[in-house]
Amino acid sequence: MSSSSSSPAGLPGPLTYADVERALLDRWPETRLEPSLTRIRALCDLMGDPQTAYPVISLTGTNGKTSTSRMVDALLRGLGLRTGRFTSPHLESMTERIALDGEPMSPEEFSAAYHDVAVYAAVIDRSGPHRLSFFETMTGMAYAAFADAPVDVAVVEVGMGGTWDATNVADAQVAVVTPIALDHSRYLGGSPAEIATEKAGIIKPGAFAVLARQPVAAAEVLIRHAAEVGATVAREGVEFGVASRVPGVGGQVVSLRGLVADYDEMVLTLHGAHQAHNAACAVAAVEAFVGGIALDADVVREVLATATSPGRLELVRRSPAIVVDAAHNPSGAQATAEGMQEAFAFSPLIGVVGVMADKEVEGILAAFEPVMSAVVCTQNSTPRALPAAKLAEAAEEIFGPDRVHVVRRLDDALDTAAALAEEGGPYGESIGSGGVLVTGSVVTAGEARHLLSRQR
Repeated sequence: MSSSSSSPAGLPGPLTYADVERALLDRWPETRLEPSLTRIRALCDLMGDPQTAYPVISLTGTNGKTSTSRMVDALLRGLGLRTGRFTSPHLESMTERIALDGEPMSPEEFSAAYHDVAVYAAVIDRSGPHRLSFFETMTGMAYAAFADAPVDVAVVEVGMGGTWDATNVADAQVAVVTPIALDHSRYLGGSPAEIATEKAGIIKPGAFAVLARQPVAAAEVLIRHAAEVGATVAREGVEFGVASRVPGVGGQVVSLRGLVADYDEMVLTLHGAHQAHNAACAVAAVEAFVGGIALDADVVREVLATATSPGRLELVRRSPAIVVDAAHNPSGAQATAEGMQEAFAFSPLIGVVGVMADKEVEGILAAFEPVMSAVVCTQNSTPRALPAAKLAEAAEEIFGPDRVHVVRRLDDALDTAAALAEEGGPYGESIGSGGVLVTGSVVTAGEARHLLSRQR
């Protein structure tokens, strides 16, 4: 496909990035899930099934997908392969979702990708009772862009679930399932086993399944499904895993046991035990993809030593130190809390928390209560955000009223938290040793990241 200067779908003149952003946001939001692949299959069929033009590594799970995807992508590029990467949601810009050779599309490239797909999307929009959703359209854009590049391999993160996720029109050669926990229960089920049943759908006949450590009930579902479709299974803690890890300044030193080789004493520039486990899954996935051969240890060493995962325990400012993290469910919050204790010695630690109204608010707050001296309850700019006052009501039950502050605007909340961290305040810690953690939602982390980058 190639773009032209005229605009499809009734939009006048050439499409700007702002035009594309508005057109995508006008569609059915990605937070709504309909159990059907009819529309995305029809779109891909019209486009010539671009998702079949390259091999795919697909990733699902509750937490860790984006970090693992980024490490898989980097390892593949380190082996000399040209990659496409599709992840969601984004932190600051939609362009982050589609990356070629590790770099997000430019606004101009993103607009051209939309232009190429929009004429086909218009046909699908007219053919049924529902238009293509935001996520279905984005998926079509990614698959078409990867075919146009062309890429040697696509690394594709599932949006929500697995079986009925739009990305699942591609048949992945390697399917990675990161840790499963409760999230999106309205759509995916209220137990790990129910959620695993939906996520198992990315494991296709003859594929290679890389399974992170899972709750027993979830593991049983995944392994049973893999056996039913004739997929090969590798389990963390059995066929591969983390042999050892030692936290250090700027990250940690890890020794990983791959499927076919050991990778000892590698520096990983990401914080938290969960990132070591993500790295183990990434290495196993790439070993499986290249046919069960050992990876070049120097490539693994270079990739882990330069690994980045924006918005995941990311130190974005010093004096006072401010860390942003996209944890948005109790399991993710627990991993973030443990990672903060291990990687940073802030005293006091002031939380800035903004969550979505459909999340398990009490579970998220309870995970952070032991490590936060105080919490500033706020809200991000989206309609889905839980009002700051409502969040504070829940927080007071867990933290006690003396440790809870309510500041509706995120920019003002950041200022309030920074002042509390610098002063030590009523929490008894020494002046100048404090820090701030901004968390509770990918959107909250992204908006804070944007605000803080403008202040540098």
